[in-house]
Amino acid sequence: MTNAPADSGLFAPFRLGPLHLPNRLVMAPLTRTRAGADGVPTPMMATHYAQRASAGLIIAEGTTPNAVGRTYANIPAIHRPEHVAGWRRVTDAVDAAGGRMFLQLQHGGRVGHPDNSGLTPVSPSPLALPETIHTPAGRRPSVVPREMTADDIRSTIADFAQAARNAVAAGFAGVEVHAANGMLLHQFMAQNTNRRTDAYGGSAAARVRFAAETARAVADAIGPERVGLRISPANTVNGIDEGDTDHIYPALLDAVGDLGLAYLHVLFADPDQPLYRRIRDDWSGVLMANPDLRRSGTLPADGGRSAGERLLASGADLIALGRAFIANPDLVERSRAGAPLNPVREEYSMYVGGETGYNDYPTLDATADRSRPVLSVTG
Repeated sequence: MTNAPADSGLFAPFRLGPLHLPNRLVMAPLTRTRAGADGVPTPMMATHYAQRASAGLIIAEGTTPNAVGRTYANIPAIHRPEHVAGWRRVTDAVDAAGGRMFLQLQHGGRVGHPDNSGLTPVSPSPLALPETIHTPAGRRPSVVPREMTADDIRSTIADFAQAARNAVAAGFAGVEVHAANGMLLHQFMAQNTNRRTDAYGGSAAARVRFAAETARAVADAIGPERVGLRISPANTVNGIDEGDTDHIYPALLDAVGDLGLAYLHVLFADPDQPLYRRIRDDWSGVLMANPDLRRSGTLPADGGRSAGERLLASGADLIALGRAFIANPDLVERSRAGAPLNPVREEYSMYVGGETGYNDYPTLDATADRSRPVLSVTG
């Protein structure tokens, strides 16, 4: 890994609404399944995020706004008082370490299972996830979700708004509404998962309505300057086939463009991709870009730094990195110094629990300490 230039834009400060970010490197939301069985954040999560407090901003992992939205076991939640108290311990630890946090609000929709939530999942249409899903008893066949009624849609939007209020009460500076990765809001946007014939189905403008109404309700609840929105154009994860990608995202930006949101977060951003360039041109606010690092198959040696710098040069404002932050709690310091990065131990990323592969990655200082000879002092 070559040394990073001292004047790299990644290390420049940035103003995000009321927040003063010391750099433009954002820790992306990362599902790690280390919460308790009841969705309460654990002490090890407080340690994990506090270790990474030098990020310009931390976006905490996808967190469910209601019980039916739960995806997997040991996913955190934010809809009960004990969830708020658990997250408060996390935000207090990050604040004490000098960091700043948003919380991602994630409803899984059909990406869920009764063994995980105790409830039948819901979705825009009764179409099952075309793959098995992880449960405490191992992988199980997905179930056909219940098609959401108009009342379900209204109550779910209200749950997102209340979850945002809960997040602020828990000490978060804001929230990110998750409309990506095949989760519920993305399911409404995609043609293959939304077969509705009411006001939430059919045209691209109708299919983005649920996501837009959710973003608006959350912005009304806590203030738009505290709200980000995450999208993943053309992403096929969790069985998604959008069908008319080039129409969906202009329609979504039209629907939310007047809200004054804190940022738009684009997953798998590529400055050479025409739709990404159009999104940048059409979005007048702060754009957070998560670089597309999939081509190499493995994490680049620089953790995505050079890809992030390309995105900054093409007009992005903030760069969100995921796996590099998993393995490097001091990613900002390592990147600034041009130091080697720890490799990611993928086998510990999800479903295994515990501190291994979570809180035991060494910092640059710790590595240097271990390499120094031990001097014997006598006399």
